[in-house]
Amino acid sequence: MFNDRARIRVQAGRGGDGSLHFRREKHVPRGGPDGGDGGPGGDVVVAADPDLRDLSAFRARRWFQAGNGAPGRGSLKHGASGENVEIAVPVGTQVFDEDEQLIADLASPSARVIVARGGVAGRGNKRFASPTRRTPRFAETGLAGEQATLDLRLKLLADAALVGLPNAGKSSLLARISNARPKVAEYPFTTLAPVLGTVDAPDRTRQLTVADVPGLIEGASEGVGLGHEFLAHLERANLLLHVIDSSEDDAAERFRTIDAELAAYGAGLETRPQAVVLNKTDLRTEPPAFDLDDDRIVRVFHVSCATGAGIDELKRALFQLCSPQVVAPAPEDGLVDFLVYRPRPGGRRFRVLRTDRGFRIAGVAPSDEEELAAALKAAGARKGDEVEVDGEVLELQ
Repeated sequence: MFNDRARIRVQAGRGGDGSLHFRREKHVPRGGPDGGDGGPGGDVVVAADPDLRDLSAFRARRWFQAGNGAPGRGSLKHGASGENVEIAVPVGTQVFDEDEQLIADLASPSARVIVARGGVAGRGNKRFASPTRRTPRFAETGLAGEQATLDLRLKLLADAALVGLPNAGKSSLLARISNARPKVAEYPFTTLAPVLGTVDAPDRTRQLTVADVPGLIEGASEGVGLGHEFLAHLERANLLLHVIDSSEDDAAERFRTIDAELAAYGAGLETRPQAVVLNKTDLRTEPPAFDLDDDRIVRVFHVSCATGAGIDELKRALFQLCSPQVVAPAPEDGLVDFLVYRPRPGGRRFRVLRTDRGFRIAGVAPSDEEELAAALKAAGARKGDEVEVDGEVLELQ
């Protein structure tokens, strides 16, 4: 089954705790602090993979967690960084947050975006040594990594896309012009999911990608029928191939029906160049008439998928009508920019320090007791531990 949408949860790694340690050697009395820093938490990265075709892999796995940073140790040994997690998605995948805001559009191969950043590592007690504080008996704990619920939405990258009413012969046409082998039958809605096919140029110097989506009916843009779920896959196509069953004498009316749904959906589909393919000409004694004056219609083809008449002409014309896809190359480091910039909520105004007697809150202590309790729990505090808050020593309950 073709899947073009998925919801996942991601959790970046926690930063490692700084080390509270003093140098202790036989011939070095009163050795100073030598606690190393913890390692930063791992990031969660979403990367575009040109070998993937849909999001079906996320039906079985929806939770992704990066590795935690390792704690620092004595002798100024820093902890190892947490392992990153890379989530592979098809090219053309868009990433949305819980507020339906677009985070990134992975429209080029190897494009990458960090969707959850690892937590900041804690500093070891060596970092807090100074001429007036030579034996700091505290070290920072690492911070938790970011977590998020993300919606992945795939928009196929195709040079041309087939549109039309059900049973117009779109699947038969795709099978004729490309290497795709979609299901073909003499009843409506044979195609239940988008199908991609590759068309080779006669001289084998170029290829085109053609997409077939389920047939549209009147009201599709408002959720009627099957095609409304797949209209988004038409947005990236350079050319729309409007397939019409010409066995009846209402080709122009069929064109207007689907064109009205494209206009109602929007997203630029109402202005997209179209080529009209009058199919099933073998069922007529004379060529069908199509007297519709529209600047968007670049060519009109008469074909028969049953006999193959007109197919070669259509294939040759596709390479003239479809200009090469212009895809912005990914930056050298592969990372894409956030398309919508939204400042992240301010970080904590306090840090949890581990001391030789328990824990200490540095900075502005939160007024919310639940927030403070959660921070202490994440730092490893347990019932009965001493916690110093604003100069007052408390016992954790």
